[in-house]
Amino acid sequence: MQFTLETALQKVQKAEDAWNTKDPEKICLAYTVDTEWRNRHEFVNGREQVKVFLQRKWERELDYKLKKELWAFMGNRIAVRFEYEWHDAQGQWFRSYGNENWEFDESGLMQRRFASINDLAIAASDRKLF
Repeated sequence: MQFTLETALQKVQKAEDAWNTKDPEKICLAYTVDTEWRNRHEFVNGREQVKVFLQRKWERELDYKLKKELWAFMGNRIAVRFEYEWHDAQGQWFRSYGNENWEFDESGLMQRRFASINDLAIAASDRKLF
């Protein structure tokens, strides 16, 4: 798959929309069966592990809301910057910032995802994403 500006923007928006559903069953279908991830310090391999990872994520990150932005693209790769907000079980809000590098197979499924993420504790009144 070779991206154009239009198709790269579409892919980023589809990813944002999918992740905001918080539906691991739906989301994992965008990845190859043998997808490889690095998310922070965790390595995830395969669609089934992605599903488990996402279920665990949203048990911990409550009222999650994500915004993604295309940073760059070339060939079958896209770089994205993102931020999302969530709170923990004690009610502490966080804004998480980061960058992702994506690589796609010929059919348009993501085969590699590398994410670097930083968390910032915020007051509920400082939220930007609703």
